[in-house]
Amino acid sequence: MNTLTIVLLVILAVLIVALIVLYILGKRTQKKQEEQQAQIEAAKQTVSMLVIDKKRMPIKESGLPQMVIDQVPKLMRRSKLPIVKAKVGPRIQIFIADEKVYDLIPVKKEIKAQVSGLYIVGVQGLRGSLERPPEKKKFLDRFRRK
Repeated sequence: MNTLTIVLLVILAVLIVALIVLYILGKRTQKKQEEQQAQIEAAKQTVSMLVIDKKRMPIKESGLPQMVIDQVPKLMRRSKLPIVKAKVGPRIQIFIADEKVYDLIPVKKEIKAQVSGLYIVGVQGLRGSLERPPEKKKFLDRFRRK
């Protein structure tokens, strides 16, 4: 055998091992996510709140309690999270919104939200339905229309 086939076989073996490792890690992560989702669903409560403000900001600037910031994994600390500031009863609280729900949350309006701890899972309009924001046009769609 020449050296080219040996090199290609080694590269192929490394790729196969890498795919197997990624498959196993993906399965584990999926199981953890399913367990967390079940815990969120079990602790979900419906709360009416007046949304004051919503922004995407780093967790350090969000105003969340230091205990919550310390529990966030180090890789996630620099990423921006969807933060919602709302008045629940007489208190003003800061929540983290789910990515699916964040665009539906109206500012300066009262809503009914499904909350699990500091995490907003679902949203309903208190008086009527919520307006769905218009979908952003994709990059290729702009050129196709012309």
